[in-house]
Amino acid sequence: MSAGSVKAPVIAVVGPSGVGKDSLMEALLERVPGLVRQRRIITRAPELGGEDYEAVTEDRFATLCTEPGFALHWQAHGLSYAIPREIDDLRNRASGVLVNLSRKVLLEAEAVFGRLVVLSVTTTPEVLAERLMARGREDRAEIERRLARAATPMPAGLSQVIEIDNSGQLEEAVQAAETALMPWLQPERA
Repeated sequence: MSAGSVKAPVIAVVGPSGVGKDSLMEALLERVPGLVRQRRIITRAPELGGEDYEAVTEDRFATLCTEPGFALHWQAHGLSYAIPREIDDLRNRASGVLVNLSRKVLLEAEAVFGRLVVLSVTTTPEVLAERLMARGREDRAEIERRLARAATPMPAGLSQVIEIDNSGQLEEAVQAAETALMPWLQPERA
């Protein structure tokens, strides 16, 4: 990175499980030059699938917390999550860095990364319920809990929040997100 150049923003993609965060992120990666994705480290078994993540044991996670390996880490849904420090290297060469974050860690993320743009992905409760039922990973009680949590508001005090409605066709949400993010992205870097 040259002297005086600015690091690319961290683009925190947030929203309830089933809202389409991963689909939106994949589509943006295909369309936006220089945009990259930072994989999360999660204490979830690798065979559970879903997003692309690095699976680690609780013991390994605890060790990494004592080393300077994480830029950010938190607990949610009985699991431990982290963003590795390598995100700083990505920010030096990308136009923006997409990362799936929890709403409860956004203020800390803004303090850590400085340039944080929150892409809040939403959908109607009916569409969210349909998507959760269709994927078949949660029982009815868990779906109800997830729907109740979906109404949790963003923390107050965030500098930049962009809301994207993903209730309809994915292409519409992708276009809206791409347009909204353009002013925040760094120019393509060599």
